[in-house]
Amino acid sequence: MTRSASETGSAPVAARGAVSETRDATLVTPERKESGRMQLKGKVALVTGGSRGIGRAICTALAAEGADVAVNYFRNDEAAAETLRMVGALSVRTKAYKANVGDDEQNHRMIEDVVKDFGRIDILVNNAGITRDRSFAKMTQELWREVVDVNLTGQAMITHEALKHMVNYGWGRVIFITSVVGQMGNFGQSNYAVAKGGLIALVKTLAREFARKNITVNGVAPGYVETDMTSGVPESVIQSVCQMTPVGRLGKPEEVAEAVRFLALPGASYITGEVINVNGGMYMG
Repeated sequence: MTRSASETGSAPVAARGAVSETRDATLVTPERKESGRMQLKGKVALVTGGSRGIGRAICTALAAEGADVAVNYFRNDEAAAETLRMVGALSVRTKAYKANVGDDEQNHRMIEDVVKDFGRIDILVNNAGITRDRSFAKMTQELWREVVDVNLTGQAMITHEALKHMVNYGWGRVIFITSVVGQMGNFGQSNYAVAKGGLIALVKTLAREFARKNITVNGVAPGYVETDMTSGVPESVIQSVCQMTPVGRLGKPEEVAEAVRFLALPGASYITGEVINVNGGMYMG
């Protein structure tokens, strides 16, 4: 089932248009080459879990619209470096930040560093997430808390900090990557389902609280998507999933990123409190 591209956080990795995570590092500002409409030029986006898979696709999609991109990741330095290379090639500013989304202290530090380096945060995409699958009868409190801390509580606390800045700017976009699992449930994923379902409730609550501040809050709920997480799934299982999906195939990270890109654009200002399903028709509720 859809899981975010990396486990959470991000570290200093140098690439074109990128610098290390150290607080005194100089942010590289490449010459911009305008392409397309560049509707997000001048905006700064923070994408959690942005080093690979869906997160990487989101980073490049926002950069293609001209947004500067702060990339959060946790463990995979090489993957983060590749994301920075791809984003930097689009001639926007970018930098990686290593932080465990499940750690509130690290979250606070990351938000402070992003604002210090980029001057602002206009777009927040909460994509980071982990799975610790086990049937509920065999679930432990440790596994439950680990998933909820990252996939729900951590996302909420990052948003809490970022919204303070968006309110001051009078503009903002908050987008949560939830999951079809949070809508349908799934065997062996009670902790994951609760966390992702909680994000949907959070989307609707925050949308009401911040609508008059010119800040929209929305979600994107992917189904099964081709990522590193699904590459190890047995072929028989993949075939079964495709048979349950009206479109008849797995999704692609770029298809999820396209929904995020749309919600981040100025033209989506009248859409808030919504969850866009990108699941090939698996769930139509």
